[in-house]
Amino acid sequence: MKSDSPKSNYYFIQGILIALCGAVLFSTKAIFVKLAYRDAPVEALTLLALRMIFSIPFFIGAAVFTSNKSTNVKFTTKEWIYVALIGCLGYYVSSFLDFVGLQYVSAGMERLILFIYPTLTLLMSAIIFKVKIKPLQWVALMVTYFGLMIAFFGEVDFNSQQNKNFLFGAMMIFICAITYAGYIVGSGRLIPKVGATKFNSYAMCFACGAVLFHFFLFSDASIFHLPATVYFYSFMMAIFGTVLPSYLVSAAINRIGSGNVAIIGSIGPVSTILLANIFLNEGFTAWQLIGTTCILIGVLIIGKQK
Repeated sequence: MKSDSPKSNYYFIQGILIALCGAVLFSTKAIFVKLAYRDAPVEALTLLALRMIFSIPFFIGAAVFTSNKSTNVKFTTKEWIYVALIGCLGYYVSSFLDFVGLQYVSAGMERLILFIYPTLTLLMSAIIFKVKIKPLQWVALMVTYFGLMIAFFGEVDFNSQQNKNFLFGAMMIFICAITYAGYIVGSGRLIPKVGATKFNSYAMCFACGAVLFHFFLFSDASIFHLPATVYFYSFMMAIFGTVLPSYLVSAAINRIGSGNVAIIGSIGPVSTILLANIFLNEGFTAWQLIGTTCILIGVLIIGKQK
């Protein structure tokens, strides 16, 4: 039986386009965050809380819809706890660290640091689940981190008074990449059982709750008396940088598989750099170009090996 029928080819191309849109939309998140910081005096936690407030109705709706389907697989008590912990790790802890880091580093640098998470996922799988790393994957790891080092030193100014802030921001983003890799490793054990859409919806609901609990308990800021631009950027970030891409990626995985989606997702750093250049006037040096190329090559090798 031939699998390369016009219908299957169309389905595959459709999946590629959906994955491409999802990757580009995901890259807009850092742009909206940087625009909000530029145009208004707003804290990282306040901005993150607004993102979740605008996002949570969609995730609750999706969670209810998937739970009412005839194919629904109910969570056990242990799985409920697991989803809550993994969701909070990936979209509460990671997001908070990311928003804090974006106060001090460029959107392009943020995306480059975050994009090494597949290498961290590989290392975690080797340490936790004893998955053997192949020789070519070790090469990919070295190429990726060599590229990150080049891009990093191409942006940092050791004579600048802001150097400490940059290093702090970069460290926050790197820890964010570690926690997000933990989310990927953890979610990979449950998603095959319950489905990507249901897992994503409930994980995001728990993360939204954790963010709002953190905000109302520890923040003195008000979410009701902010400049209109903050609400606008938060809403755009919630819809176009959070909700839509999360479900577009799930739909793409359903059509063309997670491996192909991961490879197409490599457009993310390039998309962020281009958007940052257009909307934030962020420059791009030759060192950053070399570093970006190395990171993309390393991640693509790991994606193909998987």
